Amino acid sequence: MSTSDPSSTLAATLVVLDLLGIFVFAISGALVAVRKDLDVFGVIVLAGVTGLGGGFLRDVLIGAVPPAALADWRYLLVPLAAGLVTFVHHPALGRMERTVTVFDAFGLSLFCVAGALKALDYGLGPLPAALLGMATGVGGGMVRDVLAGRVPVVFRGELYAIPALAGGAVAVVGVRADLPTVAVSVAGAAVCLAWRLLAVWRGWQAPLPRGSASV
Repeated sequence: MSTSDPSSTLAATLVVLDLLGIFVFAISGALVAVRKDLDVFGVIVLAGVTGLGGGFLRDVLIGAVPPAALADWRYLLVPLAAGLVTFVHHPALGRMERTVTVFDAFGLSLFCVAGALKALDYGLGPLPAALLGMATGVGGGMVRDVLAGRVPVVFRGELYAIPALAGGAVAVVGVRADLPTVAVSVAGAAVCLAWRLLAVWRGWQAPLPRGSASV
């Protein structure tokens, strides 16, 4: 009976997680562009930046060059498709605000796990891998918000980066414990997703400074 190669299983898992995360993140980026009254080119650019920014940053930092976003045509086609779909159907998507928030949470959970696993695959230690998982999840949204002229969501008290770090850490611990890649991917993504959705539902926020900093 043949057994699957663990390295090929990991590679396939990373590609699937990446593409799914890119699609759902690209939709959220395209909606921001539509609400800023950008044209079709602006919508596609923000969709691409949101979907690809975190993975691009991760690949450059770990030396995976050229980044997957430039080496595989699928990575460019997915945000392009998401941007065009959003541009055409944005009224319907805009009315699905809660659904888009859920999509964004799914994208965050997929990206934090994919980023952490790829960092491990390139020889990084557990802590740097978990941190890169977080950076993969929040990087594209940060660039999107800067281009859209607003303070990044991750800096406004939203519990966003912390769930991403937790999800990446769960995936890293699972891999280090020699558990199946798919199982640790699901576990890490579930931790991030559950934490993020609970934070949205319950209104949880990261601690903010009290009072004024002015003298």
